[in-house]
Amino acid sequence: MTNLEGLDLVALDRHLHSEGIARSGELRAELIAGGRSNLTFLVFDDASKWVLRRPPLHGLTPSAHDMAREYKVVAALADTPVPVARAVTMRNDDSVLGAPFQMVEHVEGRVVRTAAELEALGDRQVIDGCVDALIQALADLHAVDPAAVGLGDFGKPDGYLERQVRRWGSQWEHVRLPDDARDDDVRRLHQALAEAVPPQSGTSIVHGDYRIDNTILDAADATVVRAVLDWEMSTLGDPLSDAALMCVYRDPMFGYVHSDAAWTSELLPTADELANRYAKVSGRELAHWEFYMALANFKLAIIAAGIDYRRREGADGPEQVGEAVAPLIAAGLRALG
Repeated sequence: MTNLEGLDLVALDRHLHSEGIARSGELRAELIAGGRSNLTFLVFDDASKWVLRRPPLHGLTPSAHDMAREYKVVAALADTPVPVARAVTMRNDDSVLGAPFQMVEHVEGRVVRTAAELEALGDRQVIDGCVDALIQALADLHAVDPAAVGLGDFGKPDGYLERQVRRWGSQWEHVRLPDDARDDDVRRLHQALAEAVPPQSGTSIVHGDYRIDNTILDAADATVVRAVLDWEMSTLGDPLSDAALMCVYRDPMFGYVHSDAAWTSELLPTADELANRYAKVSGRELAHWEFYMALANFKLAIIAAGIDYRRREGADGPEQVGEAVAPLIAAGLRALG
């Protein structure tokens, strides 16, 4: 067995046997993604494949890498219209790998991360159909009754927007630079958001980080979503916040966070078009949309600052990621007028 940094295969193998999970042959693994957020590994033997996720090795920020939360929502959504990978095993302590982890069944398909990979899906009609499928999956998630799938206690149903404003403002304190030149504008947007919180549009399960590269598409038909991934920020909250973040990811500044990101491609609909499609499919009105877009810009700016913080602490990450923070904060201020 060959171990990778952050993944002890001998310990994992013992755990799988103790959990009664069928095994066939030597356990092996490959790193799929890591450095900026949770580490993701493909784990496999001679008969099965799984995907294991654990927190990054450096620069943890509070509550940003909750394995139990991610696993619980994936398990709960198994029999709903929302496509997810089958839950396999989870430990929310350090006893097996020295860090919490969760493992799900591997789903065959393709993940589209770059603009070039998006273009390779086919013509504009295929890409447009892919966008429709992605928006439908998000609307399906927001239509799930949390209590009916055992997620009635997955978060506090009220006060979500106020908590989001507080949370991302608090995160800034953990990731800002000393004597940060952006500090005044970040605090100004934070205060403006706190004063502009509208009545909550509704309560649903929210993904918290929804875009094309957090899904698996069918390998042969890009208009089919095989699984929605990366549930680490999921909770009960306001569905319009999910839709707004999906739209803000269309901003070219997101390319500084994820280089050549597919969701910034000009082949995709504009942010306004995405919002209108979501409203039509979900049947939800986009009331107070300017607040939701400002909050989404604020959130993405703090995420970018967090990636830059972890990069400074030794994790992998693009050197220019910090350059996205100021423009995103400025966009949030403009959205609020």
